[in-house]
Amino acid sequence: MRKKSREMSAEWALEVFDKAPFITVSMASADGNPYGLPLSLVRTDEKTFWFHCATEGKKLDVLKANPRVFLSAVTRCRPLRGPKDGSFTLEFHSATAVGTVDIVEDENTRKEALRAICMRFLPHQMEGFEEAVSRSLQKTAVVRITLTEPPVGKRKQYDANGDEMKYGRME
Repeated sequence: MRKKSREMSAEWALEVFDKAPFITVSMASADGNPYGLPLSLVRTDEKTFWFHCATEGKKLDVLKANPRVFLSAVTRCRPLRGPKDGSFTLEFHSATAVGTVDIVEDENTRKEALRAICMRFLPHQMEGFEEAVSRSLQKTAVVRITLTEPPVGKRKQYDANGDEMKYGRME
């Protein structure tokens, strides 16, 4: 990271992932071509993220050929004029991480991952979960991402006095 003064902790980065409406998952196909998609992920512990998709398609083909992925998310993104010098700038919270994927075969694990995804995005609609899963489980793939190194957080944010909050300063 070029500006170490903006680096935040791994725990802070995980919070950014939790708050982001989607996380971009970047990967590379067997021939090295890049491929990335914004996906609706849920995190269940410090190293584990989940998403679901169709049981066939380009995304799964790429992941089967090369299971290494890069995650990125941005929240609190706001363009503004610098409070002290009037420069054009951007406040943001961002997080990145590296991991590997595996396509989950165990039915109970798949159901629990889908439950976690639904609880994140539709917690007030869970009364329909069992019926929906019984209808769609056979045509739904579940993918687990396991982080292989701690996530990295970065922030540019100003306080009420117009000073940039550096070195992990919180208020």
